[in-house]
Amino acid sequence: MANAPLMPKATAVWLVENTALTFDQIADFCKLHVLEVKGIADGEVAQGIKGSDPITTGQLAREEIERAEKNPHHRLKLLESKVRLPEPKRRRGPRYTPVSKRQDRPNAILWLLRNHPELKDSQIMRLVGTTKTTIESIKERTHWNAAHLTPMDPVTLGLCSQIDLDIEVQRSSKDRPASVAPVGDETTLLPVDLSVGDGPEPFVPSRKPREEAIDLETVFAKLGGSRKSEADDE
Repeated sequence: MANAPLMPKATAVWLVENTALTFDQIADFCKLHVLEVKGIADGEVAQGIKGSDPITTGQLAREEIERAEKNPHHRLKLLESKVRLPEPKRRRGPRYTPVSKRQDRPNAILWLLRNHPELKDSQIMRLVGTTKTTIESIKERTHWNAAHLTPMDPVTLGLCSQIDLDIEVQRSSKDRPASVAPVGDETTLLPVDLSVGDGPEPFVPSRKPREEAIDLETVFAKLGGSRKSEADDE
């Protein structure tokens, strides 16, 4: 109830008993219906409720009441509280899953484990609204219905949106170490000791020397010379 006293009916009881304000002024200040305020004055409504003084609680000034008593058309203004209470922090728990879709969660968990193994258990819990115990049972195949589970996309099942799934996948990819090469990539990183230069030099296979082209005339000339030398020796 915006711009209303902390205890509207108790405040209305006190104003009816201790002021000469009209029913309209009290109803407007306490955010109540005029007939409800009239019922409080007649003793038909709010029986047994003890009146709450808005002056002592710092919600209304005495001068404001006197000004309103003199002018029936004046509307009472609630004093701003000098104490600022911090807004309660919303605890982000598991995503709520409708009862009609809860039976599909194990299938969605199995799909996420197979298609996105980089996701952490906490991320899967946020996406489909499950528990860590359920995820572990599906991983270890100890789930009561493990034999009949079928991987199904949680987006198709309506357990999460595609945007939420993409965000979690991007987060997990940022957390992956740079030294791990992606699957299917032919290029891999060298070990640290090799890249820094402290360890032995990496083995580089040597190339075979290129064979020179064979000159047939030179070969035949050599063969002919050897035959002549054998004839001279005889």
